[in-house]
Amino acid sequence: QVQLVESGGGLVQAGGSLRLSCGASGGTFSRYTMAWFRQAPGKEREFVATIGGSGSNAVYADSVKGRFTISRDNLKNTVYLQMNSLKPEDTAVYYCATGGTAWATTRSTTYGYWGQGTQVTVSS
Repeated sequence: QVQLVESGGGLVQAGGSLRLSCGASGGTFSRYTMAWFRQAPGKEREFVATIGGSGSNAVYADSVKGRFTISRDNLKNTVYLQMNSLKPEDTAVYYCATGGTAWATTRSTTYGYWGQGTQVTVSS
């Protein structure tokens, strides 16, 4: 069983930055692909980024490419999402997720473990 806890959300002005963290416990973190998703009010949960167990093979949604960076520290069992040049349309609850495997996809239904989410609000 894997437990995930996100932190780092908050209120920021457009153009600002935030760094989200997601701490994991249970299982072997370094073997797992980790992902970030987000869900805005009234919208479906959408893929943001994913990263392989070794820290390679980062993949991003087109909407965040060039502005967001996913990274991980396997010694701390933590995955990060550095968000720069934030826009009001980035406002959402951000979730980290893993399927407990090395398999990497952009489909939320393939991830079985989720954190509770952290709110990011970008004001214009």
